[in-house]
Order: sequence, then C-alpha cells, then structure tokens
Amino acid sequence: MSDHIETRRSIRHFSKKMVEKEKVMKLLKAAMQAPSAGNQRPWEFLVIEDEDKRRELAGATPHAGPTARAPLAIVMLANEEDLKYPEYWQQDLAAATENLLLRAVDLGLGTVWMGVGPEESVMNYIRKVCNIPASIKPFAIIACGYPVEDKEQNRLLDRYMEERVHFESY
Repeated sequence: MSDHIETRRSIRHFSKKMVEKEKVMKLLKAAMQAPSAGNQRPWEFLVIEDEDKRRELAGATPHAGPTARAPLAIVMLANEEDLKYPEYWQQDLAAATENLLLRAVDLGLGTVWMGVGPEESVMNYIRKVCNIPASIKPFAIIACGYPVEDKEQNRLLDRYMEERVHFESY
C-alpha cells in the first residue's frame, strides 16, 4: 500500500461491474479504523447501489455527476448525538474518508470524493433524497467502482512543493 498515496487519484468514469460486498465491507472497515477526536467515532455510512437513487444523488451539486456513473456510492455521515468534541466531526470524517479512498486503491477500485458539508443546501438535499434525520450530517459522497482503463491512472504523482514547507516558524 506504500505507493497508493502517490498513485491515488480521482476517478470519474467506471465500468458497469458491481463492487463485490466483500470489498464494500473492507472499504467500510478501513474508514472506521481512522483516528477521531477523543475516540468519538461520529461516522455512519450510507451505501447506495440503486441506480435511480445514485442518479438522484448526482443532482446534489454540479460536481456530483460521477455518482450516477458509478455502480456504488457511499455517503459519509456524521452522527452529532453525544459527541465529546462536536467541533471536530469534520476532521474525523475527513480521516475516515481518506482511509476509505486509500483502501479502494488497494482493492483495485477507483473513487472520487465529492464534498458536501458544511454547505447546508447540499446537506439538506442529500437528507431529503436519502431520508436522513436532522441529527445526521452528510459530509461527502464517494463514487466508487472499477475504473475505466486509463494509461495515466497508475502513474506516480509527485505533488511535493518545497516552497510550502516551513520549519520552526513561517
């Protein structure tokens, strides 16, 4: 998995092949291994394979189109009830999301992370489409599937920018 950080990229086009349940479970387990503030683990996940539901979700934002093209969507959710550190739920969900994205590469899957929270209108749209209670906050939609072959897909990316690194003070 060491090269997955350098090869992971957003995939927006997928084959029609469904993601096996075993792989879906591995994605969810990886997400739940993420660190969280005070070990509060606010995450919940909505797994959507239904084509009509994915098409409807794709209307959440102008950038959510891959949701309709992927055989699987996972909506990353935060449960706000009983949080020790409610101001950190977004950080917790970001860590869980990145774990899921990296596990997907390990499993030969492609993903794209489409941000939702904290934009209330988008969060409310997803709540309505998916019948999500008000105490649950949609954080992101992850479109997932087997990527359409792309020669550039496994190319290592070097995004390191020395000018953005500071030691001891800015």
